[in-house]
Amino acid sequence: MTSQRDWHELVFSSHYLTASAIHSELQDGNVEAAMLGTAELMESMTKIDRRAVKSHLVILMMHIIKWKTQEHQRSRSWTRTIRNARREISEIQESTPSITNEIIRGYWDKAFAEARADAEDEMEQRTNVEHLTWQEVFDEEYVLPFPTP
Repeated sequence: MTSQRDWHELVFSSHYLTASAIHSELQDGNVEAAMLGTAELMESMTKIDRRAVKSHLVILMMHIIKWKTQEHQRSRSWTRTIRNARREISEIQESTPSITNEIIRGYWDKAFAEARADAEDEMEQRTNVEHLTWQEVFDEEYVLPFPTP
């Protein structure tokens, strides 16, 4: 039988090996051990998803800051990055319901500070953007018109 400490180490090394070990425990009738392993695996996967959401949030905010700061340098690449980050966050929320909008709001200030610093580094200039609202980050459209023929 695998102990809780072993589950933690196993989850840290490989999700696949953890799932395989849980399967083995179930085949051997060790339901309690399998439940411990499942709990560790779920916790680890949620942490990974939370880190991914925060990372996408920083990228999303960074591009919106750049959009608002460098009006004449806007690109379709920025619109795709904004759309993609929003899509990734939405898909993670769909597959991991515990990552609610409240969780994202909990990352907001730190993510904004990181995004602002990254945007300023990338633009090689300071920005006047002091904050971003939920609407600016998740609802406003950032599009460029198509060129006229």
